[in-house]
Amino acid sequence: MKKVLGIAMLMFLVAGAGAFAATTAVDTVGTVFSAATGNIALLGLVGGDKVALATNGGNYGVDTTVAGAEPKVGASIVNQAEADGGYLQYTLFNYSGTQKITVQKSAGQGSYFDGSLEVKAAACAEAGSYATGLGTSSGAVYKAISGTPQNLITLIPADLSADARNVMRQAFAGLLWSKQFYHYVVRDWLNGDPGHPAPPASRLKGRNHDWLHLYNADIISMPDKWEYPWYAAWDLAFHTIPLAMVDSDFAKDQLMLMLREWYMHPNGQIPAYEWAFGDVNPPVHAWAAWRVYKIDKRRTGVGDRVFLQRIFHKLMLNFTWWVNRKDAEGRNVFQGGFLGLDNIGVFDRSAPLPTGGYIEQADGTGWMAMYSLNLLAIAMELAKDDVSYEDVASKFWEHFLHIANAMNHMGKDGVGMWDERDGFFYDMLHLPGHGLIPMRIRSMVGLIPLFAVETLDPDVIAKLRGFERRMAWFIDNRKDLTANVASMNAHGVGQRRLLSIAGEEQLRSVLRYMLDENEFLSDYGVRALSRFHKDNPYRLEAGGHQYTVSYEPAESGTGIFGGNSNWRGPVWFPVNYLLIESLQKFHHYYGEQFQVECPTGSGVFMNLWQVAAEISRRLTRTFLRDNEGRRAAHGDAWQYQSDPHWKDLVLFYEYFHGDNGLGLGANHQTGWTGLTAKLLQQSGE
Repeated sequence: MKKVLGIAMLMFLVAGAGAFAATTAVDTVGTVFSAATGNIALLGLVGGDKVALATNGGNYGVDTTVAGAEPKVGASIVNQAEADGGYLQYTLFNYSGTQKITVQKSAGQGSYFDGSLEVKAAACAEAGSYATGLGTSSGAVYKAISGTPQNLITLIPADLSADARNVMRQAFAGLLWSKQFYHYVVRDWLNGDPGHPAPPASRLKGRNHDWLHLYNADIISMPDKWEYPWYAAWDLAFHTIPLAMVDSDFAKDQLMLMLREWYMHPNGQIPAYEWAFGDVNPPVHAWAAWRVYKIDKRRTGVGDRVFLQRIFHKLMLNFTWWVNRKDAEGRNVFQGGFLGLDNIGVFDRSAPLPTGGYIEQADGTGWMAMYSLNLLAIAMELAKDDVSYEDVASKFWEHFLHIANAMNHMGKDGVGMWDERDGFFYDMLHLPGHGLIPMRIRSMVGLIPLFAVETLDPDVIAKLRGFERRMAWFIDNRKDLTANVASMNAHGVGQRRLLSIAGEEQLRSVLRYMLDENEFLSDYGVRALSRFHKDNPYRLEAGGHQYTVSYEPAESGTGIFGGNSNWRGPVWFPVNYLLIESLQKFHHYYGEQFQVECPTGSGVFMNLWQVAAEISRRLTRTFLRDNEGRRAAHGDAWQYQSDPHWKDLVLFYEYFHGDNGLGLGANHQTGWTGLTAKLLQQSGE
C-alpha cells in the first residue's frame, strides 16, 4: 500500500495545483463532504496503521454500496465501507486513463482523530468541477462542487500564495524524484571484474581501500541525481527533514542505513561520500534523527521509539569515534578537517598545514557540543520509559559541559575560541614556536557554536529523578564547568533551563554581526563569510608565504576542493536552517523580552522567534517571484523568468550568490535546498 500511495503522491506533487488544508496530526488519504449535514469529514491514517473517519460533529458509519459511484476516466473518488466501532474499511480507486489502482485497508482497532477540517475532495478530469460524497447507512449522498480541483494532500498551508504553493510542491517532488539505486562494493572495486585484466596494483592502496566492509546496494536520496549521483552523509541528514513530512518511514530508513554494519566503519565512522569515505562530515545525524522522530510523532500521534532506540545505540558508536579520533589531545577541543565547509578557511583543513602545526576548530568543537545535546535530548526521551537511559543522559550532559568549558578556556593559558576584543568565535592556529594565533575570519565557523543550544523543561527533569540529582550535584560542586554554560542557575520562560555555549552577552554580540547587512545578512539569507572581508581581506603571514581570505559572493576563486564549491560568501541553506532552529530554541528560553535589532542599525527590534522567521522568509524569497515577476535564483536566464513554458519551473541550486540570490553550483540540488518546503510550511512567505 505504501508504494502505491507514494506513487500517487508523487503524481499529485508533480501535476497537481490548487489550495491545500492546514497540517493535521493525521496522514491524509482523502476527505469528504456531507451534503445532508454540512459536516466536514476526513478519512486518514492514525498512528501509521489505524483508519478513522472524523468530523467536527462526531464519527460516521458509511455504506460500501454507492449507486452510480463509477467515476469518469481521470477522476479519483473515495468509497468508504461500513464502520466497525468507528474504524473503517476503505478502498481508494484512482483512475488514470484505462488503468485502475486499488488500495484497500482492513478494519482495525485503535484511536481516531476528531477535529474540524476544511472541505477537500478528489479531483475530477472534468474541468471546473470535482465530486465529493459521504455515504450513510441509508444510502450515499454525492454533491458536485464548482471550482478548482483540490488535491488529497494537507501538507501545504492554505494561506500560501499560488506561487509559494508551486515552489513547495516542486521541492517535495524533487526530493522524491532524487531517489536512486546506488551499488558500490569496495572489495569488488579493488579486486577488479572477473574475467578481465587485473587493475593496477596502485588501486589496492588507493581511495577507500580501508573500507573493505562497505557493501552499498540500496535506494538512497541523492544530493543531485544529475551532477552528484552518489550519497553524501551530511547532505542526506538534511534531506530527511522535508522527506519526513511526506514519507517519514523512508526518512527513518535513510538515517538508519548510514549506520548499518555494511555502511558504518567498524571503528564507528560514518561514510562521507564515494570519492573519500574517510573524509569527515559535520556530525548532524543525531540532530536529523531527533527531528525526524518529532516530525513523525506529530504526523502520526505516536513516537517511533523502536527507531529512536536503534539509532541511538548506533550513534553512540559514532560519537565515541569522534571523541577518540578528533580530539587529539583529549581536551574536548575538536578538529575534523574541512567539515563540509570546503574552502572557508585560509588552508585546506583536511590536509597537513603548509606552515606546520594544527588548527583548533571553532566549528568542529561547536558541532560536537551540538552532537552532545542532540544525544542528551534523545536519551531523555527514551528515559521516560526506561530509567537506564538516565545515566546515559547524564553522560552526554556532562560531556557538553566539558566542551563548553574548553571552548572558553583551552589549555593551561586559559585562552579560548571566544575573542573578547571582537566578540566573536574564531579558529585557533597552533604554529610551532608561535603559540596560539586567533584566525580573525568572520565566517560561518564563528556562527556554528550557536547550534549548540537546548532547553530543559522542568516537568521533564522532574520525571527523571536520577538525572535531576546528578545535574543538581554538578551545579553545586562543579562551578568551574557549569559557569561556562549559559543560564544553568537562572530559569527562563516556563522555569526552563538553558544549555548553550553562548551566554546572553555572547549571543547578542554574535547576532550584531550576523544581522548586519554589511556583514552576514543578505536579502536572501545569511552569508557563509562576512561581506566585511570584501574591503578587508584576512591575511596571514607564515613560513615566508602570505595566505588570504576575501569575500567572494559567487563561484570560488580558488582551486581548493576542485573550485566547484564556495563557502567564502554565498548563502547555503543547511547551515541557515540550523541557525533558524537555534534562534527558535533561544526564544523558547528567553521569551518575548529578549530583543535584538534586525537588521543591525535599522532601529527595528525583534524577538528571536521573529528574527528566525525573517531569515526564513529571506531564504524562501530566493525562489518566489518578486514584484516584477522575477525569481532571484534564476538571475538573467530569460527562459526561466519569462518563457511561458518554463517560467513556473523552479530549480533548487546547491548554493546562492551572497548579494543577489543567483543560484550557483549544481542546479537540481533539491536535496538540502529542499528544506525550502519546511521553511515555507513553518514561517510562510
